[in-house]
Amino acid sequence: MIGRTLKHYRVEELLGAGGMGVVYRARDIRLERPVAMKLLKPELVSDQARRSRFLREARSAAAVSHPAIAQIYDIDDADGNTFIAMEYIDGRTVGRLIREGELDLIGSVEIALQVAEGLARAHEANIIHRDIKADNIMVTRDGHAKLLDFGLAKLLDAGPEEDIPVAGQSPAELSRTLTKEELHTLAGVVLGTLNYMSPEQARGRTLDKRSDIFSLGIVIYEMVTGELPFKGETALDTMHAIAFDEARPVTAVRRNLPPHIHQIVSRCLRKRPEDRYPDAHVLAADLKRLKHELETGTRISLSAGLRIRGWIEQFVSWLPFGAKGIYLLAAVLIATAVFIILKVQWGNVIGGAFIALFIYRAIRNKKRRLLNAFTKKISSLPNVLAVTIRNDEVTVILDKTAPAKSYIRIASLIDAVNAKLFFGKPVTVAIKDDLARSEFQNLLKQPGIVYVSDDLMPGPAAEEP
Repeated sequence: MIGRTLKHYRVEELLGAGGMGVVYRARDIRLERPVAMKLLKPELVSDQARRSRFLREARSAAAVSHPAIAQIYDIDDADGNTFIAMEYIDGRTVGRLIREGELDLIGSVEIALQVAEGLARAHEANIIHRDIKADNIMVTRDGHAKLLDFGLAKLLDAGPEEDIPVAGQSPAELSRTLTKEELHTLAGVVLGTLNYMSPEQARGRTLDKRSDIFSLGIVIYEMVTGELPFKGETALDTMHAIAFDEARPVTAVRRNLPPHIHQIVSRCLRKRPEDRYPDAHVLAADLKRLKHELETGTRISLSAGLRIRGWIEQFVSWLPFGAKGIYLLAAVLIATAVFIILKVQWGNVIGGAFIALFIYRAIRNKKRRLLNAFTKKISSLPNVLAVTIRNDEVTVILDKTAPAKSYIRIASLIDAVNAKLFFGKPVTVAIKDDLARSEFQNLLKQPGIVYVSDDLMPGPAAEEP
């Protein structure tokens, strides 16, 4: 590709490759300026509907102008290649700066402030990034932050919001459309880079601008501590941590950080979108105040409520069970105080504790009993090849020829399981019908297999794609 000319861009140097394609430095021979040219993977734009959606999103993103957003110059086809020509930035990514240990607190806050202001401008235009991460933020040699690939992550989205039923579809066609798209989304088709996802991304739900705020909060956390807030041994563990676990306070990771940075990061990383910053303007205002505090040496006085909340969050981070641990500790202390005041005989307490434990175990094991019943029901379906259950994630492997009603039946049974749960996390299901033989064999070697068909029909495990 180097040395070729696409349209009026001469390709000069390979810069890197990513999930969406390959990036080159090129030269616009008309305007005599360098550009970054991203050649998209053919499979991302081969479908006409997806291509049209991508072009619409890219044009919208190109209309957003802000110093912190890398400008898109052109989107076109040439010699069978779909490419994006964008602003060439001479600098390093935030991810690289973190790895090389070249970010101090003031520099991190300045980068976060610039990106937040760019986000605010884009959100005003109803453009969501969907893939904010340390490697998508460039810092120029003179210290200006640039957010890359704005709005382009939509290209990877096959979510139901774009799958509008076509007038005149028969019920069977509509059912199959819903099955192949919505249920696959429900099964875990998510966007973004794993460690930087918001909880709603990790759970395959609808996104809004507050998802970007969560992801930016992760980047800020990483810049000021050098660590990611949510990590796991497997991808599923990481997604579970993002969706349900509280991040360790930045002030617990690095003791010399001011409390105000903890307040900002903590608000960005709230699990519920409504508990985060309502928009990037408010986040930018807080970052601007923090920057002033750091540059002038003045300390912003936090309200008593914010200080108490910070102490509680730090205390919770030290407990073995996180937020659940503090509730358990409070319950034990209250029960002990009541027993002492009422002078209850400890023999009665122990007997009551055994009864309560028996009831608790019966309720606690209800999910396992419901999942056993679920497995028994779906194993009777002729197209089900295997079922795995790990924690609260159910994976069902179907034959490629499975009818639409099989997907609908599985989803309805999972809904029935969740409806009967008294407490605990809901069960999610992943339906797979396109596994290669090697993937299928690896799946069978992993723990959690609860059902395998006696006579495996040729399907996802039969042939390499």
